[in-house]
Amino acid sequence: MNQSLFDSHRLGDLVLPNRVVMAPMTRVRAASGGLATPSMATYYAQRATAGLIVSEGVQPSLVGQSNPGTPGLYTDEQVASWRPVTAAVHANGGRIFAQIMHGGRVSHPDTTGLRPVGPSAVAAVGDVFTPTGPQPAPLPRALETAEVPEHAASYAAAARRAVDAGFDGVEIHGANGYLISQFLSSNANLRTDRYGGSLANRVRFAVEAVAATVDAVGAARTGIRLSPGGTFWGVEERDVPELYALLLAELARLEPAYVHLEGTADEEVLVALRRAWPGTLIMNPSLPMSAKQVERADADRWLGLGAELISFGRAYLSNPDLVERLRTGAPIAPADEATYFQGGDTGYLTYAAFQHAA
Repeated sequence: MNQSLFDSHRLGDLVLPNRVVMAPMTRVRAASGGLATPSMATYYAQRATAGLIVSEGVQPSLVGQSNPGTPGLYTDEQVASWRPVTAAVHANGGRIFAQIMHGGRVSHPDTTGLRPVGPSAVAAVGDVFTPTGPQPAPLPRALETAEVPEHAASYAAAARRAVDAGFDGVEIHGANGYLISQFLSSNANLRTDRYGGSLANRVRFAVEAVAATVDAVGAARTGIRLSPGGTFWGVEERDVPELYALLLAELARLEPAYVHLEGTADEEVLVALRRAWPGTLIMNPSLPMSAKQVERADADRWLGLGAELISFGRAYLSNPDLVERLRTGAPIAPADEATYFQGGDTGYLTYAAFQHAA
């Protein structure tokens, strides 16, 4: 029998009251030093009726920061700044995972003061955000073989800090052209050591990052997001079905809480990955940054195809009460794209819950 979007689901040690997930979305509202703010606490608490919230991407180190204005989880001050955020979500009955995001080559010295790193000295395609506006992606420094494990371990270190800050768990960002995705890639990763070349070598960094995080905070508190076949920031992937089947087989041995897939591959590939994955699958049927938002019909369809949870991105920007709107069929309010990344509370805290007629 197909599950309803409003049925409960056990995820690790948590019981989610519904199958609606708030997808991670960059909002660049952090304070100087990568600190979370009171406005961020209000923003996430407003959306606490989601079965699960996944936070915006949080950098695990300074060199891992991709965009200016994003929060971190690598200093004691950052941990302290997140505690009011997680407390506000929990006070409203919610559950929240921190997405740990290492940008790799998708960064700029003007943002971090450091040269970006990547699997190989191959620049990302496109302009990256900097404090003074978009600039061409710089050439990254290729990581030495001996350095790679410390970057895998940085996800685990951030996960420990996330749990200390009150998060219920973490989602490792393995998608969208960032560091893990770069290692999976066949054109961003030109390595000839144990982290490049064969499919087994290309998945190694992702597996090591998840394994370190599972060791640090437990499998029940660890998820990973993936974008099979995605071409973000110029990455390409050869042998997508085989690459991701191998990756999921390796991850299955670690028993993480979930895999979060984006709709970046043909449905046939995604359905095959669903069948190959023995654990909980979160599905986001829409391409990131596309004009199309996930709708109720998309959610019901993917629940029928075997996904346990459905993540909604764009719709959550302007509908803090999205679960109730989906449940009642109330209209989904549009979001103002001009306020996505502009900072401030307008277009961040100013969307109201739907007012039903008395």
